[in-house]
Amino acid sequence: MMNIKKLTGKDAKAYRELRLEALLTNPDAFITTYEQEKQRPNPIDSTAERLDSSQTKTVGAFDGEQLIGVATLIQGSHPKYLHKGSIVGVYVTASHRRSGTANLLIEEIIQQAASLEIELIQIAVVTDNKPAVRLYEKAGFKVFGTEHHAIKLQDRYLDEYWMEYFISSPEG
Repeated sequence: MMNIKKLTGKDAKAYRELRLEALLTNPDAFITTYEQEKQRPNPIDSTAERLDSSQTKTVGAFDGEQLIGVATLIQGSHPKYLHKGSIVGVYVTASHRRSGTANLLIEEIIQQAASLEIELIQIAVVTDNKPAVRLYEKAGFKVFGTEHHAIKLQDRYLDEYWMEYFISSPEG
């Protein structure tokens, strides 16, 4: 049975394992590389610290005891940006894709954002990542811009769509 919950420092080991899998199997979807993450000093401690931070909310999808998906919400830190949040690090393990897991993670992130009085959620997604674009559009996100050459790889550039979701009316 699938269960969605907010992750804490106690989930650091499972989160890190899933994060490494994500970076290894879907490198174009993330800014951080597998090599960078592998070289992080004190990886479990630093991961636990990030999961316990008041600046972020990371939610995880569990199939039994197995962490199978994650998504993180980062609230703006400047007083004039507290009404905005960003979604980063969305990933569902390959064996659980197309099962509705990612939809549930995004729904939970939106609920977490609303509880923090965030009015606007933004996400940047590689334009070639059609499944992710469809996921966010299905959840109600709209593209408001395209950043060309947003990511530079050794042999090519990747463009990103900037997408937004208003929890409350954009007019206020």
